[in-house]
Amino acid sequence: MRIVFLFYDGMTALDAIGPHEILCRLPNTEVHRVAKHAGPIRTDSQLLLTAESAYSAITQADVLLIPGAGNATTLRNQPEILEWIRAIHATTTWTTSVCTGSLILGAAGILSGLRATTHWAALDRLENWGAHPTRARIVEEGKVITAAGVSAGIDMALRLCEKIAGASFAQAMQLGIEYDPAPPFDTGSPDKAHPALVDALKTRMVARFEVN
Repeated sequence: MRIVFLFYDGMTALDAIGPHEILCRLPNTEVHRVAKHAGPIRTDSQLLLTAESAYSAITQADVLLIPGAGNATTLRNQPEILEWIRAIHATTTWTTSVCTGSLILGAAGILSGLRATTHWAALDRLENWGAHPTRARIVEEGKVITAAGVSAGIDMALRLCEKIAGASFAQAMQLGIEYDPAPPFDTGSPDKAHPALVDALKTRMVARFEVN
């Protein structure tokens, strides 16, 4: 099985690293980390990741994963990347995204008419690409699986792991990484957080998004 992660400057590291920690351990799997050009990729937290290959070297994938970023929709100005995503999507068993990575799938024309999710602060932007925004942690529409903000990528990867290798393997993976969230605050969703906190954070986050 070939799993391909698309990297790009400004991406959110955990969007890729969380799922990578799980998916790279699937049996009989090769993982490719690709970007427009091979080399270092600086994430939005200044962490450096490495893309070993240019995406042009990859013409097929069983799983494609697109991470998000505050400036994710700027990739619509790079039509060659969107064309590559469409071409790979035609070969995949599953095409997936984490956080605002779904906006990139939308810009590539993959979400038209489909339910999809993304970070809560950008959920309404999915309509710009003909998708039906759905506030859920994971949304499955055929072979397209979108995950909500950042940490939801771990949930999505475990679900994908179940589809590929079965529930027992996925459960063992969850136990192996001790994924048993017990956060110190119950503010991980806008439905739970104080409205003033939600409004203030959304204002700051939306300011980072490209104006459509």
